Amino acid sequence: MGELEWDFLRQNGYVVLEGIVSKERCDAVIDGMWDFLERDRNNREDWYNIPEGVMAKTRTLELYHHQSMWDNRQDPNLYEAFADILGTEKLWVSIDRVNMTPPRREDHLEMDNNFIHWDMDTAKLLYPTPYPVKVQGVLYLADTSGEQGGFQCVPSIYRNYTEWVQTQPDNRNPRIPDITGHEVIPIPGRAGDLVIWDSMLPHGNGSNRAETPRYAQYITMHRANNDLSSRKRYVESWQGNVRPETPGYPYRDSRNWEKNHYSGPAQLTALGRKLLGIDSWFE
Repeated sequence: MGELEWDFLRQNGYVVLEGIVSKERCDAVIDGMWDFLERDRNNREDWYNIPEGVMAKTRTLELYHHQSMWDNRQDPNLYEAFADILGTEKLWVSIDRVNMTPPRREDHLEMDNNFIHWDMDTAKLLYPTPYPVKVQGVLYLADTSGEQGGFQCVPSIYRNYTEWVQTQPDNRNPRIPDITGHEVIPIPGRAGDLVIWDSMLPHGNGSNRAETPRYAQYITMHRANNDLSSRKRYVESWQGNVRPETPGYPYRDSRNWEKNHYSGPAQLTALGRKLLGIDSWFE
């Protein structure tokens, strides 16, 4: 990243990196999503007629291992973006899901999606907080306007977190901030754009008030260590085309669609094998 992008990230908690992944690769993920849903994307009613158990409340689909998703996870441009921000080439990739948020409809408010949160327990943070604690990412799979229910965030809390938290009650929710008096900013983007944000940034998805669904793939990388055994559940998830084991996680595709439709695990490049944790960065 250039110095201007670094300065923007430090000031606002996020950065938009344009054209990181090709539109063709983004389209392949969207195709895979509709194959998984077994619905007709051209039928508006099917946007709301989702198979039971395959979509979480955040409109994320229980799809993890489509080859196109792995192609993006191991894309060299995307990897280099995370390596630059995290300051190391030795990274592991998450096995996250995809998002499909249809336009808001009064008769399907269960499909609406508008929230701000942290994915970490901010009560456990040290002061002053290090920069960055960790980062997260979302890849825009289609052009997404500010009204389309995509990534949104609250930079004003991020900029002044230490001062802000001192004004909060002792029993505050450490994962859901009180955003009273703060502006929630939607972040538009084009297909192939990657948003990377500091996990200290309050963020979430918005309501889709456009005319077409919002599509995105969540991709996160973090610093690797030399203990490959800690990656066992991710490797087993990839081998079996199943969701990584997560105790207490309620959403599960009862159809076992991926396991029943893929003949084997997704193909990995040499970079992909290291990002998953099959091969070590330290040899």
